[in-house]
Amino acid sequence: MRKPTIYLASPYGFSDQWKRQLLPEFVVALESLGLEVWEPFARNGQVDFASPDWAYGVAQKDLQDVRDADALFAVVNGTPPDEGVMVELGVAIALGKPIFLFRDDFRRCSDSEQYPLNLMLFAGLPQHGWQDFVFDNITSIQNPDKALARWLCGDLA
Repeated sequence: MRKPTIYLASPYGFSDQWKRQLLPEFVVALESLGLEVWEPFARNGQVDFASPDWAYGVAQKDLQDVRDADALFAVVNGTPPDEGVMVELGVAIALGKPIFLFRDDFRRCSDSEQYPLNLMLFAGLPQHGWQDFVFDNITSIQNPDKALARWLCGDLA
């Protein structure tokens, strides 16, 4: 049986330290749920920076992976969050993919009292119960009551 795929949108691949210490925690947490994790820095790591078209090629590969993945898990830390992650998240929302957000950054990044981020990031989540799609620590990813585990069990409407 094919494992469900999830695209891990994060800015953590741009730093060697983050790549060694932060990314593996997310990959392990998501894989422990039985997911095949598509982490773009690992999938598109064979970039020829000498080629003038390297950036376009990476962007196209990442876009195709977002299209092909079953769902998207986005790390939305920062004020504002990483612009590449926001584009990937927007594409997933437009495609109607299940999306899950991770934010353990305590700073608010919104004019809304209800949402901690720009309200458009919540356009792909249900109006009621959206909090179940937002994770605020690495261990909550495995919480069976949260939306990611429920999606994997086929319990999301």
